[in-house]
Amino acid sequence: MIVAIDGPAGTGKGTIASLVSRRLNFTYIDTGAMYRCVALQMIRDGIGLDADIQKIKELLNRVKITFKNIEDKQHVFLNGEDVSELIRTPQINEIVSPVSAIKEIRIKLVELQRELGAEGDIIMEGRDITTVVFPNAEVKIYLTADAEERAQRRYKELIEKGVETTYEETLESINKRDYNDMHKEMGALQIAEGAEVVDTTHMSIEEVYEEVKRIIEGKR
Repeated sequence: MIVAIDGPAGTGKGTIASLVSRRLNFTYIDTGAMYRCVALQMIRDGIGLDADIQKIKELLNRVKITFKNIEDKQHVFLNGEDVSELIRTPQINEIVSPVSAIKEIRIKLVELQRELGAEGDIIMEGRDITTVVFPNAEVKIYLTADAEERAQRRYKELIEKGVETTYEETLESINKRDYNDMHKEMGALQIAEGAEVVDTTHMSIEEVYEEVKRIIEGKR
């Protein structure tokens, strides 16, 4: 079974996908982390958003992204290096949306995502999983929440990690990402036909999990 979850930043997609993975024995593939890895490698290589496409293609050929569960937590590896924390910084947050909008990057990563999805029961989350990557997924879910609530969640998360920022900066970043995600030429964020919409604004993590579990079991 393929469970595909889409939705804007800060709706809890990663948290819910991780819970489903552990409790229902699904393989969790964080597609957003894959784009973040490419963004990190671009920064490290000094390749800007307006770089020559050939340079970007060469970078993609050098990038190897893998996932591994360590003590019930998913870790992301970029060319063998654990970059789980490095890809969650404000610097990466600012550029990951335009990076993911680059046609050549999307084509390459969608190809990789489909390869990963060919193995067993998987749960995959991102921005275009229900519409582009797996439009025929057995379960399609769209998580949403008010921008203010999502900004508050992300702000708390960043502060706990020691990142210096403000709620206002976080909200601005969230709104900017929403706009960029919804206006991409390829893989724009939208509610897929047949997707179950779950508004998490006033729900606890456990309540969201139970609703997603209900949807999955209903499709079983």
